[in-house]
Amino acid sequence: MNNQTQKAMFGAGCFWGVEAEFAALDGVQSTAVGYAGGTSENPSYQEVCTGRTGHAEVVQVEYDPAQVSYDELLQLFWENHNPTTPNRQGPDIGTQYRSAIFYYDDEQAEKARASKQKLEESGAFSRPIVTEITTAPPFYRAEEYHQQYLEKRGAKSCSF
Repeated sequence: MNNQTQKAMFGAGCFWGVEAEFAALDGVQSTAVGYAGGTSENPSYQEVCTGRTGHAEVVQVEYDPAQVSYDELLQLFWENHNPTTPNRQGPDIGTQYRSAIFYYDDEQAEKARASKQKLEESGAFSRPIVTEITTAPPFYRAEEYHQQYLEKRGAKSCSF
C-alpha cells in the first residue's frame, strides 16, 4: 500500500462475487479475498467452511481516495448483498457469510455507522439490518486459487 491509498474490508457473502464488484470500481487499486473476525490464526478455506473458526469471508480493498471515496465503497457494499439476513447470502448459509464492515480508523467507523443508519431510516428493507461494524481484525489472505476467482474463469458474477 502506498501513501496515496487506503484499505477497507467488507464481508458480504461468498467473497468471489464481492471481490469482482469492488475490483471493477474505478479507483480500486487491488483486492484480496480472505478471512477475518475469527478465533484462529491463518485458517484454511476448509476450516472456515465448517463455521467453527468464527471467520467471515471478506474482501480487503486497497483504494485511492482521490478517485473513489470510502462512502462510494460503502454504497457498493450495501447495494450488492442483503444486509438483513443473519449468516446467509443467497444459498450460502453460515457465520462465514455474515454481513460485516471492518473499519481501519475512526473516520471509517463513523461513515460506516452513518451509512447503516441512513439505510435503516430509508425504509429500503422491511427487516432490521444485521451488518456487524467492528474494528478490522487481522486479515488472513485466502488460498491463491480463490484470488480473482471469477476473473480467472472469465465469469462476471456468481450464478445461483
